[in-house]
Amino acid sequence: MEYGSIERELHIDATPEVVYEVVSSAEHLREWWPDDAELDPVPGGTGRIVFGDPDSPDAKVERLTVVEADPPHRFAFRWVYEDDNSLLVTMDIIASGDGTLLRFKETGFRERGWEAAVLEQAYADHVQGWDHFLPRLVARANSLVARP
Repeated sequence: MEYGSIERELHIDATPEVVYEVVSSAEHLREWWPDDAELDPVPGGTGRIVFGDPDSPDAKVERLTVVEADPPHRFAFRWVYEDDNSLLVTMDIIASGDGTLLRFKETGFRERGWEAAVLEQAYADHVQGWDHFLPRLVARANSLVARP
């Protein structure tokens, strides 16, 4: 396995505008991904996400930097920083029939310079994480759409 990128395509029954809000707003992020989030969703904007109780010393805190914010087409950010090295998450949002196709991609694993075992474990952890959280993104976006 190459451990270069994680890619997923998600079909969502909401408009691109709704999907963009769900992936770029701290209010919505908290509903499907981290336990807490703060984010300035503009290019160069920064923020943080917290997994676990934000008041606990055991909470995992990751900082984010927005790379691209092109509503409602693309949202991209860097996270999991170590020195100046980070992972890049890109979400391309494409109108598709009555809904949206979300193309998700996370890259930068090999560029971290991790030894093979660390790379393999980090990649597997992220695959497992996104396989858990991305369906929650779909559910959150779909819940915002009133269907007759």
